[in-house]
Amino acid sequence: MCDIMHSQYRELITIAQISFRRFAPEAEQRIQGDYFMRHMDEQLQQLLERLLLMGRLAESMIELALRSLIERNELLSDAIYQKEKEVNELQIEIDDSAVKLTALQQPVGGDVRFLFMASRIATELERIGDQAVNIIQNASHVMKAPALKPLVDLPVMGEIIEKMVRNSLDSLVARDCSLATRVLEEEDKVDAYRDLIFRVLLTYMMADPGTIERALSLILISRNLERVGDHATNIAEEVIYLVEGREVRHRHESASA
Repeated sequence: MCDIMHSQYRELITIAQISFRRFAPEAEQRIQGDYFMRHMDEQLQQLLERLLLMGRLAESMIELALRSLIERNELLSDAIYQKEKEVNELQIEIDDSAVKLTALQQPVGGDVRFLFMASRIATELERIGDQAVNIIQNASHVMKAPALKPLVDLPVMGEIIEKMVRNSLDSLVARDCSLATRVLEEEDKVDAYRDLIFRVLLTYMMADPGTIERALSLILISRNLERVGDHATNIAEEVIYLVEGREVRHRHESASA
């Protein structure tokens, strides 16, 4: 009787060993898969954080450029040029990270869209920084002479632009398409201020040729701000594509067709 029980016990051990050898690789694969997924998620989160840091820097550059113009303070330009270096370095870092993650981790689905989107948004943010530099350079011509007129419309336009940039980045963090859509809706308001500023300054130039240089510089600043709004709009469009997979980049062409 004992011999029979001992034999049955050995058979159970053998079956258990066979089952373990059969299923252990699958369990190990699942563990490795979970580890790589967590690792990938951490790297994507780090990439997002670098992107947001770049966005905050670009936004602060626009704020400083407008402050320099409004307060007629050329000393603020040094801070803008320093931030430009940081923005450029972050763009290179983000592009490099996106390429490496794509090549080494072989992401799929939404992760792939995010990596491609991260590179495109980094490009938009770098161009926002470039526009801040353009604003400070154009402002230097305005500050060489007495104020042409009280600055009213440009500061208001600047506030709208800064909010567009901020909301486009917030929509990315929250993956909020309704907030991204509100950014798109602000575009017409920005265009209206650009046209208003041009008309007002044109009257100054026609009345007094001595105002032409300052007026043209202010017109160029309004165009710089408009371009910042365009870049904020592009970021919002990327967010909508990331979250919903919906392409809205050529909505104006579709509406007019």
